[in-house]
Amino acid sequence: MGDPSLKTLLENLPVFWTEAEVDEPWQAGEGDADGPEQTDGSDDPGGPADPGSSQRAPDRRQRGAGLAAPPGHAAFADLVDLAPAAAFIRDRDGRYLWANHAYAHLYGTVPQQLVGRYIEDFDAPAEADRFRALDQQILTRGTPVRHTLRYRRPDGTTGRAVGHRFPVREHSRTCIAGIYVDITDHLRATAQRQEAEENLSALRDHSGLPCALLSASGRVIEASVAAAELFHLGLTDLVGRRAHTLLAPEPVPDLDRLHRRWNSLIARRTRRVETTAVLVDTRGLQRRAEVHLTTIGHSASRARHVWAVITHQSLAHEAHPPLTAAQIRILSLLAQGSSNSDIAASLKLSRQTLDYHLSRLRHLLGAATRPALVARAYVLGILAPHTWPPRSATAAHPLSTA
Repeated sequence: MGDPSLKTLLENLPVFWTEAEVDEPWQAGEGDADGPEQTDGSDDPGGPADPGSSQRAPDRRQRGAGLAAPPGHAAFADLVDLAPAAAFIRDRDGRYLWANHAYAHLYGTVPQQLVGRYIEDFDAPAEADRFRALDQQILTRGTPVRHTLRYRRPDGTTGRAVGHRFPVREHSRTCIAGIYVDITDHLRATAQRQEAEENLSALRDHSGLPCALLSASGRVIEASVAAAELFHLGLTDLVGRRAHTLLAPEPVPDLDRLHRRWNSLIARRTRRVETTAVLVDTRGLQRRAEVHLTTIGHSASRARHVWAVITHQSLAHEAHPPLTAAQIRILSLLAQGSSNSDIAASLKLSRQTLDYHLSRLRHLLGAATRPALVARAYVLGILAPHTWPPRSATAAHPLSTA
């Protein structure tokens, strides 16, 4: 590969380069002399010179593509030859004069098998005609052209590449060079990501589930319409809020447990958490709900984002004084169908003490009868739904009755 064409290739590479100073003059090897064009990739015109001649033997770093590089630019030749960008030089007849490994890899071969052969040897006739037309456009215009092209991969699939095609001087003739980056996998990954984002958006917006994407600091990044409606906020008002402003300040043990589990998520000690929390809307009404928290990604040592999904909401209600452990236990036994005498015996309470608790519960929950007490306990989120025997919604263990 001649000095001017090498420099032209390097100018189009997405890297910075500088030219090394060389004390000794460059002497052309056989691969840079004018002569018959190479017709077989197995012959290496850049091979060792005749021992009796005054020409230098090509540098050992020459690749098998068949063209010697000037000694002062051998490092640059290595750069182009092993660069991830696919590069080639063809003459005006469509015959390959040089190609690097990345370009040969696009066709599932090696540079030695490309040099000396024609476009039609590797591309379908329609594609070969298109590539020849592009080459002719470069020769006619005499200026570089940036474009995206499709090509047929060895496995039969269609590939995409983006890059530049431009004229270069090679063997005292104007030839066509190109440098391309294969973007097939990038485009596929981009399409898959876009499809995943569209599916997630559809699930977020049309499932009816209140859900939100939270930052590690607990700020709402994006949210579903259902989440905004749950808190009686506009969607734009919900985005950007701190999540802790959406939680009721009481009961304190619930908040402490939620904070511990959140810190465990962010530190990646666990990836998924299911818990309960008391939510509060802009009217001051509260409701208990199950909250499912899941971190996103695996790369960072600390999670940067967490998806929160809210399920099994209780009815919205005014804040009421927190119930004692004994009162919650009484409600769970009522829901189980126990009689007053059975409850008193189970909790080792006198009948007078039990009657006091029942009276207090009727007042706090606004329920006059035993069935009404049980119903209110469920709709207010005091008792956990879908569990038997009945238990507190804040119980740490499924079999706990506390």
